[in-house]
Amino acid sequence: KITFIDTPGHEAFCSIRSRGAKVADIAVLVVAADEGVKSQTKESIDCLKTTQTPFCVALTKIDKEGANPEKVKKELAENEVFLEGWGGDVSFVEISAKTGQGIDELLELILLMAEMEEIKANPKNPASGVVIESHLDAKRGSAAVLIITDGTLFLKDNLVAGKICGKVKILEDFLGKSIKEATFSSPVQVIGFEGLPP
Repeated sequence: KITFIDTPGHEAFCSIRSRGAKVADIAVLVVAADEGVKSQTKESIDCLKTTQTPFCVALTKIDKEGANPEKVKKELAENEVFLEGWGGDVSFVEISAKTGQGIDELLELILLMAEMEEIKANPKNPASGVVIESHLDAKRGSAAVLIITDGTLFLKDNLVAGKICGKVKILEDFLGKSIKEATFSSPVQVIGFEGLPP
């Protein structure tokens, strides 16, 4: 399974990583082929270097008028991101969300990187993971969105996040459907914490 976490709030992403929470096994640096490297791109590059997270680059909007992938590759090199064919070993894919171009190649690249990085987990382990967000649900109580990074989480399992404890009373998949268990690389919503987990 691949779970994507979109991080438009680049500052939040860096603070999560700096706290030591291993949210992403692999990052995809998305750069618009018609806009190039922006300040938020530079922030993301700095964050990736600091955390030493393996990453690839997706040059998006490749179908747009004014797209200039060669210019973007040059700008990335100026920011010490050296792509394959540009003096480095950072893999990249040219993609278009509009036409679907390159999406299959991006997924294949992520799977290849996961294999090369030897990213593994064991479904027999007790569940561990990361709290992505939490909020108070007026009808159901404390709710938390989790990414399970190892093991399997079952309904009625005990929970600990920081100083907040609880028990899994309700477990839902990313579509809001009730489930009885979830294993690694699964985004889930859990109801049952005694307070809001950090």
